[in-house]
Amino acid sequence: MYSRSETSRIRKSFWIAFGQYMRPVPNAQGGRVNWQNYKTGVKDIYFRLRAERGYATVGIEVTHKDEELQQLFFEQLMQLRKILEQCTGEVWDWQLHQANEFGQLISKVEKRMDGVDVMNENDWPAIISFLKPRIIALDEFWDLVKPGFEDF
Repeated sequence: MYSRSETSRIRKSFWIAFGQYMRPVPNAQGGRVNWQNYKTGVKDIYFRLRAERGYATVGIEVTHKDEELQQLFFEQLMQLRKILEQCTGEVWDWQLHQANEFGQLISKVEKRMDGVDVMNENDWPAIISFLKPRIIALDEFWDLVKPGFEDF
């Protein structure tokens, strides 16, 4: 069992390592980007990277407080599903109106990798290898579709 401070230190070390690994990778526009804290530029739409005990995920979260608007954003994403699948080369999981770890209602599109543990440094290469191509593909996808979300 890890202490709270040790857990925090290990997680922070992982994200620093991930950031250093991703630093030289340009975004779809050829610019610099903070991959682990990606800014979509659209309120209430976030790209989330998670590395936890037992799994890692990468995805898009729609967090609008108004359930109907959240659903509208989600449905708009669903209409672009084929483009996402072309960019990522895989099928992702789609979840409308799910409670997150804070009890807030969100909708998300994500890909998950089970069987890895961020607390185990030996798993870091596998986690990074999982996250890297998918966040790059999400950036490519977002570069193509973002204009359709900017008017909300």
